[in-house]
This record gives sequence, C-alpha cells and structure tokens, in this order.
Amino acid sequence: MSIIPYVVNSFLNEPSHHATLATIKGLRQGIVYGAKVRFAHSLVQAILFRREPWPQRIRFIIRMTYLHAKHLGLFVFCYKTLRTIVASVFGISKPWRAFICAFIVGYVIFNEHNSVNEQIILYLLARITVGFARYAQKRSWLPQIRQPVFPWFAAFVWGVVLWLYECHRETLQPSLTRSMVYLYENSDRWSSWRNFLIRDSRP
Repeated sequence: MSIIPYVVNSFLNEPSHHATLATIKGLRQGIVYGAKVRFAHSLVQAILFRREPWPQRIRFIIRMTYLHAKHLGLFVFCYKTLRTIVASVFGISKPWRAFICAFIVGYVIFNEHNSVNEQIILYLLARITVGFARYAQKRSWLPQIRQPVFPWFAAFVWGVVLWLYECHRETLQPSLTRSMVYLYENSDRWSSWRNFLIRDSRP
C-alpha cells in the first residue's frame, strides 16, 4: 500500500479526530444531497414553467442548486459542531440538545425568506406534522385509530388546495400556483394536435 493513502486513512480513523471529521463529512453530505435534490427539481421547473432563453434557465438551475446545497451543507456542519460543543461543555440531555442546537442554527442559516428556504421549511413542516401525530399516539396522547386515516387525510388536503387555488389563489406559494396552472388551466387550451398532445400553447 502506498504511504500516502495509509497515512490519510490512519488519520481519518483515529478516534480522537472523529468528532471534528464528522462535521466536515456532514458539510459534504449536505452539499451533495442538496445539490442532487435541487438540481432535479430546478431542471423540471425550468423545462415546464420557465419561458426565458435557455442560458437564463441554466443560470436559474445553477443558482437554485447552489443555494440549496450551500444552506443544507452549512446547516449540517454548524448543527453538528454546535451539538458537539454543547454536549461537552453544558451536558444538556439529548432531546433538549438536539432542539436547542437545531433551533439556533436554523435561525442563522435559514433566516432569509426565499423560494429555496421556503420549500425546505414547508417540506419539513409536512413531515413533522405527521411525526408529531405519531409521537402523540406513541405517548398515548392520541388514540390508536384502526380504520384507514390516509384516504381522509388525502381528501382533505386536495379539497383545501383546490379550494384555495380556485377561490384564493394569491395565498398559495408561487411554485404551487404554477403547477396548478399547468395542470388545470393549460389543459383547457389548445388549437391543434401539436399543442394538444406534444407542447402546450402559450397563454
């Protein structure tokens, strides 16, 4: 084995370095995951909903991907760093340590209200709403329901979102509104088989 990989691997696997290296690996994980998720999403948005020339669309894809990767990478790095410091200095219990550190870092990293941050926070909000319901059942704060709940939940969500779209469109997030327009309004317009089956006609 070459001496350089051996030295590097020895350094990486030294237990005393683990906490510091874990924050760096967390930065890497956040950047990679954020880039993968946002690139695909931005590419679809650029193809379906944006009408600018392709150089501008490419700049949009790069900018959105950069913001998502940067914010997620920084959040993981700062959270893991602060969590390590708090654990070693203050000895706070794990539940409070997780909440307090994430609360502080979340405020610092995600304080700007932009489309990327908003989508990330709304995604998390949907997930923690379900998580809170399951936690409440786990703690017996809510009864265990044996009948299927998801169909009613899905019906309620679709009913509310179409009501807001049809009657109070200005309250919806712009990206959601664009999706709704593509699905429900663009399907009302065509003038030939080309824009009926292949490509939408522009409004």
